[in-house]
Amino acid sequence: MRNAVVGSALLTGLLSCTQQGNEAKIIPPNIILVYIDDMGYGDLGRTGALGFTTPHLDKMANEGLFFTHFYAPQAVCSASRAGILTGCYPNRLGIAWAFDHMSMTGLNPEEMTIATMLKQKDYATAVYGKWHLGHHKEFLPLNHGFDEFYGIPYSNDMWPYHPGTPQYYPPLPLIEGDSTIATNPDQRYFTRDFTLRTIDFVKRHQDQPFFVYLAHPMPHVPLFVSEDFDGISEQGLYGDVMMELDWSVGTILETLRDLNLEKNTLVIFISDNGPWLNYGNHSGSSGGFREGKGTTFEGGQRVPAIFWWPGTIESGLICNRLAAGIDVLPSIAELTGAPLPDKKIDGVSLVPLLMGDMDANPRNEFLYYYRRNSLQAVRSGNWKLVFEHPGRTYEGFLPGDDGIPGSANENFLFPKALYDLRRDPAEAYDVMEKYPEIVSELEEIAERARYDLGDDISGVEGKNRREPGRLKIEEQLNH
Repeated sequence: MRNAVVGSALLTGLLSCTQQGNEAKIIPPNIILVYIDDMGYGDLGRTGALGFTTPHLDKMANEGLFFTHFYAPQAVCSASRAGILTGCYPNRLGIAWAFDHMSMTGLNPEEMTIATMLKQKDYATAVYGKWHLGHHKEFLPLNHGFDEFYGIPYSNDMWPYHPGTPQYYPPLPLIEGDSTIATNPDQRYFTRDFTLRTIDFVKRHQDQPFFVYLAHPMPHVPLFVSEDFDGISEQGLYGDVMMELDWSVGTILETLRDLNLEKNTLVIFISDNGPWLNYGNHSGSSGGFREGKGTTFEGGQRVPAIFWWPGTIESGLICNRLAAGIDVLPSIAELTGAPLPDKKIDGVSLVPLLMGDMDANPRNEFLYYYRRNSLQAVRSGNWKLVFEHPGRTYEGFLPGDDGIPGSANENFLFPKALYDLRRDPAEAYDVMEKYPEIVSELEEIAERARYDLGDDISGVEGKNRREPGRLKIEEQLNH
């Protein structure tokens, strides 16, 4: 019976059609991908947020599917965005860390993004908010399949008011298309303006399939909120920001309902990595997971993910299967009939799970890479093997307050350890000596990953990594 229901829902969602004479016209689903910056797993009402509420996001989850074991491609901005838009581990594309105004590289225009993939199916495409995949013209969204771009080229703290390096950054550009239209824009209106741009795009393209990538710069520091949400929460500015982001999603879903588009629109909500914990009251909550942004522990990469599609995705589903941001592109490809990239990708389609088949298991393994190309951990099923590696730790350091960061140790030497994430999601108890056979199995996965993608820790280059986009030599000299 379950398979019959799943099949019926799949046909209803994927083959929505209107009659034209004796022929049926297939209407592919619209896609809205909302990517939040630095929101922790514990920053939703349903995951334990305190001092603020997220009623629209909680309702969205209640009406759709919520993933409990969903991983950002990496625990840092640029790499995470490269992964979700291409379906690849970011290090396969030669992308690591976070680009800034001095970067001479970006996402290679030869890589296929979700937008370039959907252009093959005549989708209208737009990105609003934070790009962070190269600020030079050849790397901006219009060269990656997007028809429209309005937003900032990198993180909102990369401007002259940075609390740690105020003399390093130039004025923050606000870009429309591929032209700078202002500098150091008023960030109080980022969430509102990017939301309104999204709604306007939806209204203008409601009669054709569309893809919107809404990449909110918040709640990445510095935090800003419009007057309508200033002081609304009990948790100060961070809570205010989260409640405005919740309003953003709620307003978009309401617009889809008003336009009768909700049954043909898939809306995806994900955070790009975990919370930046050393910012104290200006950072989010990891929900009890270990560490945060910039680490390969669960607090750095396990993020909330909601998939909403009324009439196709069953209401109230909770999925405990392993899934990741790199799985978004192949899932959209299957749902829309768009051809996959002709280059190797790492994502798998989550469509069986979206259609309610909780016995499906599209992904059983995940690789935790960080820094330039360091394989710091691997997961298989409920087991996670962490390799000895230098990395960031927030533990033992007092966080900052009110936008001023506290300290963290960036080169703490973590020991090799095995964790059973079913019983120990906080990664507190090393059981490596108890399960040597599990360690061997995960080491085999790591060896295959090193051969394919390389590993700085063990000094392996990898056979199948690709080059990022690079400025021409003469352009580099001019910059």
